[in-house]
Amino acid sequence: MNIADTSVDPTRLQGKYGAMVVCWILGLGSLVSWNSMLTIGDYYYKLFPHYHPARVLTLVYQPFALVTMAILAHNESKIDTRRRNLTGYILFFLSTSALLVLDLATSGKGGIGNYIGICVIVAAFGVADAHVQGGMVGDLSFMCPEFIQSFLAGLAASGALTSALRLITKAAFEKLDNGLRKGAMLFLAISTFFEFLCIFLYAFFFPKLPIVKYYRSKAASEGSKTVSADLAAAGIQTKTSQGTEVDDKQQQRLSNKQLFFQNIDYALDLYLIYVLTLSIFPGFLYENTGSHHQLGSWYPLVLIAMYNVWDLISRYIPLIESLKIKSRKGLMCATLSRFLLIPAFYFTANYGDQGWMITLVSFLGLTNGYLTVCVLTAAPKGYKGPEQNALGNLLVLCLLGGIFSGVALDWLWLIGSHEKF
Repeated sequence: MNIADTSVDPTRLQGKYGAMVVCWILGLGSLVSWNSMLTIGDYYYKLFPHYHPARVLTLVYQPFALVTMAILAHNESKIDTRRRNLTGYILFFLSTSALLVLDLATSGKGGIGNYIGICVIVAAFGVADAHVQGGMVGDLSFMCPEFIQSFLAGLAASGALTSALRLITKAAFEKLDNGLRKGAMLFLAISTFFEFLCIFLYAFFFPKLPIVKYYRSKAASEGSKTVSADLAAAGIQTKTSQGTEVDDKQQQRLSNKQLFFQNIDYALDLYLIYVLTLSIFPGFLYENTGSHHQLGSWYPLVLIAMYNVWDLISRYIPLIESLKIKSRKGLMCATLSRFLLIPAFYFTANYGDQGWMITLVSFLGLTNGYLTVCVLTAAPKGYKGPEQNALGNLLVLCLLGGIFSGVALDWLWLIGSHEKF
């Protein structure tokens, strides 16, 4: 079968809503393992009380994600997207399984040796994250915006789902012997199942949907070499042997440098969004929220749950066109205004009560998810398929750069606190 007719109206093709559901699940699988680790932070704080798990594990995760993403973004035009995404999901599956095995093998004991083992597995999470997030956003960037929105909503849903389950398991297991560990094991088992489901859906179901085949065929006709394996899995063979038409189109695409500078404001938006968010979440919420509350050990779990729930809800707001920020200046102003949250969190932690802190954390999640979707659905416009793929990878690289910077800056909250570095 040759490349599909790209003159067809994609809105008339079957599979759009099925693709949106699959994108949501794939987004869920992209972060469910990592969010499970964050959500069972109270378990790791019990095992390793002096090692700052929320901060250290995040700091271990991000350099591996950032460096891997930089390498993949530089070579994205030569990398098979199907192989890249499946590699990421398989690595997530193996790493999550390894966490279960490690805990079972050590009977849930602490110690520096076990902590180092967890750090190694977390590093593997970072590598998997770079494969999946950059690969999926790049792949979906040349499809309809609803697919990216669904994928991003799935990312947020992983946090909301794990937070809800954590509150349930804490209530169910809190009074049982070794209840924290039992809840953690349940989390990791659920995460392992979702990673396996993502492998199955991406490998066998997603590439065969008519609308997905259409967009990938269109990208191949515009010179993309990254979609060949996915098209082959769907029974479509691309022709590259007839002349040099595809090669010529590939050579005509803008370079990564040109794409970056044409969209530098979008890149800066994503960087600044996640610098601010990760300088507060999750380390600050576990260690620096003060004592002006009555929730005890439930407090950080409630704060993280509120962040995740509002992050999820906000990712659906841009579906209402009248509520979506499309102006590039408007996005930059909204992004910069979020930095007022830093003094707000400082004064609330020191002088405010739990109601104000919960409100601030909710607003942090609300603005994070909303602005992320606005930027990633607005940016990849007016380009050919290969360029949209490349731009998606560059934007995810900036997002991960912002996360890494935010995680590093999060340690500054310890200055002047009773906690030691």
